Amino acid sequence: MTDTHETSLTEQEDINTQKTDNFSQEIMNLPRAGFWMRFWAYIIDGLIVGSISRLFIKPIFRLLDIPIDSSGIFSPFTVIDSIVFFGYFFIMTLLFAKTLGKMVMGVHVISLTRDKLDWKTLLFREWIGRYISAFFLLGYIVVAFNPRKQGFHDMFSDTAVLLDKER
Repeated sequence: MTDTHETSLTEQEDINTQKTDNFSQEIMNLPRAGFWMRFWAYIIDGLIVGSISRLFIKPIFRLLDIPIDSSGIFSPFTVIDSIVFFGYFFIMTLLFAKTLGKMVMGVHVISLTRDKLDWKTLLFREWIGRYISAFFLLGYIVVAFNPRKQGFHDMFSDTAVLLDKER
């Protein structure tokens, strides 16, 4: 009985490996979004997040007489502004696999290891990965030179940005 059980486990592992290999091969052949597509999508998203900050956060801070220009990365305005920034990217990508900027540019985010993006992957990609990419700045520029067109935040989280099929 043990041999049969071990055999069926081995067969199942082979099937799972084959499915993963087929999934990976399919993804590798899909058209990726390059540096400039992603750059313009990010600029659009930056304008959207900046507008949210200027239209909603700053007026609320002024209404409540909370200083906006306080220095330091842990000032109330900086903390709230950062939450809105990362929250925008996280929620939009979780719900739609793309932000408004990516929608305009016709690109979307996929997981290289799963059928669907999960919140843990996106939390790492959008928070930790973006922080690392932004801190070194090369994390974004590497998209232009990487044959897989991935930034550091994509590599760390096993994600890629693809062109939409409708294009």
